[in-house]
Amino acid sequence: MTTEMLGIDIGGTGMKGATVNLSDGTFTRERFRIDTPHPAAPKPVAEVAAKIVEHFGWDGPVGITFPGVVIGGVTMSAANMSRHWIGRDAQALLTEATGRPVTLLNDADAAGIAEMQHGSGRDRPGTVVVLTLGTGIGSALFTNGVLVPNTEFGHLKLHGKDAEAHASAKARENHDLSWEKWAKRLSDYMAHLEALISPSLIIVGGGVSKKADRFIPLIKGVRAPILAATLVNNAGIVGAAMASAAPTLQTRRG
Repeated sequence: MTTEMLGIDIGGTGMKGATVNLSDGTFTRERFRIDTPHPAAPKPVAEVAAKIVEHFGWDGPVGITFPGVVIGGVTMSAANMSRHWIGRDAQALLTEATGRPVTLLNDADAAGIAEMQHGSGRDRPGTVVVLTLGTGIGSALFTNGVLVPNTEFGHLKLHGKDAEAHASAKARENHDLSWEKWAKRLSDYMAHLEALISPSLIIVGGGVSKKADRFIPLIKGVRAPILAATLVNNAGIVGAAMASAAPTLQTRRG
């Protein structure tokens, strides 16, 4: 198996890339970031992806994440991105723009793949859900290490609206919530999720997981153990690189 691959993580505010050592999930070169174009339409975003590939002088396959549902390389939704992505063969677009074979997958699924292989989910059996708390709530669901793609649990209804509008890290900032009040919202959300899928483990990722000790101990009424993600914001890049090395990786045990 190739030991080094390039991963690119497309976000609503920034696009980040790095070359990844697949044996341990570490970066082999410093991460490179460019602001996401606004509006985040397909062609400008693809052009930035090409600049990231060029920055690394990369001539092999590339893994790229996308903040939305991805089925067969086609983007079916577009959270915080232009609606022109919906129904677009984004994998073909990015392959053409970069001049490299591209494997495209959902951003939270990529983060989950990385956490299951190199992070808090490593060697964890049963049903594991990885939640990325940021502008929204991304989710990745695994059963005995096998990914069930495109779950989008951030859009479960909670108190009459999408759960991510109530319990994301952005919601905490927007409403100036204390850690205690935000933990109460997370408790409500996770208890609702637990009633639906009965996970053996919940892993919390996203940048806010750096401060996991401030809120995870305050989450109540959830049976499953809750762990902070190990790879934090690097997980998407790492998972994308892993998927580019083995495009079927996202549907099998790591």
